[in-house]
Amino acid sequence: MQSTFHLAYNVRDLDAARQFYGETLGCAEGRSTQTWVDYNFFGHQISLHLGEPFKTEATGHVGDHLVPMPHLGVVLQMGDWKALAAHLESQSVAFIIPPSLRFAGEPGEQATMFFRDPSGNPIEVKGFKDQTNVFAT
Repeated sequence: MQSTFHLAYNVRDLDAARQFYGETLGCAEGRSTQTWVDYNFFGHQISLHLGEPFKTEATGHVGDHLVPMPHLGVVLQMGDWKALAAHLESQSVAFIIPPSLRFAGEPGEQATMFFRDPSGNPIEVKGFKDQTNVFAT
């Protein structure tokens, strides 16, 4: 079954969120009010509401890294991932984990990068050469 996920979470400043999600990430804006805005987050719906963002901690053990938990993310085709990574680097985005390859040569080999939005919400973007390997063991 193919579906689109929806995730709603808080941001402190809608103007800063619009700049980041719309301009920096290139996500298309959808419906909005004075207190929230929707985005097409790589084919999925996120709703950013004014409020205090959720607390995160670097407690997720993945490979050699501690990653922020909880976090949201998306899995892209490798070519799209590379283009986004180059774009974010050109925009001087501060990475928690810079664009890199992990699990090289293993099932589930993937490219990854972690960064935060202006409110501190952590985002992971993964890239796979072959999407059928997303759940490979």
